[in-house]
Amino acid sequence: MRKSERSSFNAIDRVRAAAETGWAGIGFVLDDLREIRSTIGYERLADEVTAAGLRHVEVELCSGWWREDDGWRTHWNELLEAAQALDAAFIKIGTDSAPRVDDVEPFVMPLRRLAEEAEAHGTRVALEPLPFGMISSMPQGAELIRLTDHRGAGLIVDYWHVFRALTSLDELRENLSADMVFGVELCDAAEEVIGTLFEDTRDNRKLIGQGEQDVAGFVQAMRDVGFAGPWGVEILSAEHRQRPLHEALEESYQTALTVLD
Repeated sequence: MRKSERSSFNAIDRVRAAAETGWAGIGFVLDDLREIRSTIGYERLADEVTAAGLRHVEVELCSGWWREDDGWRTHWNELLEAAQALDAAFIKIGTDSAPRVDDVEPFVMPLRRLAEEAEAHGTRVALEPLPFGMISSMPQGAELIRLTDHRGAGLIVDYWHVFRALTSLDELRENLSADMVFGVELCDAAEEVIGTLFEDTRDNRKLIGQGEQDVAGFVQAMRDVGFAGPWGVEILSAEHRQRPLHEALEESYQTALTVLD
């Protein structure tokens, strides 16, 4: 949420380093994509992704998509262009940092329209519920996806957002289905929140096995749901951001294997 979210690492360096450390995919935020488009171009990046053997690309993030005004549409159109050029599996979307809504119905038609547009561009749209957001939990997100009823609309299940929303693993099993989960993101964290929820999610996540969360139990719960798609790792952490690129990728990869194996 800084003025610019562009990575300090070159996009091609990240693609090559991801492949060298064992990863199967990579994601890009909108500020990265703007830099890529204005410099090397999407075609060059797509060629690098293919040459590296990466099989999964995702792009993010669009918010405001439920509003009647079109202030969000520039971002959305940019993400559609990037997703089509990079053959992205999905575009990640979210909601504002705001009180939880009681009724998801006003979000249904806007999300269905997004899914239709995404599908027309060869991709899908994946909502990430946030405990400090308007759609604040996985059960609430699952309700919205069921009501939207479009194969191009699904969920990103980020474990941090599961345990910080106080959602149990049994609730995940009860509310999620394999067809609605497009991606899963893994991390670890301390038992207690440090600072605000937003500060905690941005700065205090830990490598898997270095926190106090039941990451292995979460992985099993998602397998019980029937998830068989891409497992991502999202270590948003002030400490992790100080690591050199290869070290950060290697540590994230190896610690994730301890729960996936």
